[in-house]
Amino acid sequence: MNLREATSAEIPVIQGIARATWPVSYADMISRAQIAYMLELMYGTDALEQQLGPKGHRFFLAEQDGMVIGFAGFEHGYQGTLRTRLHKLYALPQVQGSGVGSELLKAVIAEARKAGSRAIELNVNKHNRAKGFYQRHGFIVERDEVLDIGDGYVMDDHVMVKSLEV
Repeated sequence: MNLREATSAEIPVIQGIARATWPVSYADMISRAQIAYMLELMYGTDALEQQLGPKGHRFFLAEQDGMVIGFAGFEHGYQGTLRTRLHKLYALPQVQGSGVGSELLKAVIAEARKAGSRAIELNVNKHNRAKGFYQRHGFIVERDEVLDIGDGYVMDDHVMVKSLEV
């Protein structure tokens, strides 16, 4: 497996993985309508162009045999803090459990340390089995929050944090 940084030309690749992953990952947590709404909100071309451009997010892509099989999106200095925010981490359903997510997460942690971050934080749906994945990687639940994302939908999440201080 190879990891590399994405460019804005690869927005369609990121969108394809999100569209393949979300309906499987969130089927038992949120409605199909909310999945469709959130995919457009977070993965629409304009949204990703903003993330990769003015918002300063970076994306790593995981490739195997020339095919992108996962990605991670993150931002250093989140909201003016000494934290890196992991906004997105997804692997195609057929490769989940194979270590792709762990490798992407390790790469983000390494970049966070290089950037001088003291911690990494993320949001995860309270009912998402990914919570266990993050706990195995040293993340703890810092707080819970319910975020109004518009159109009558909310995200009912844990905010999880991993300290990078030695």
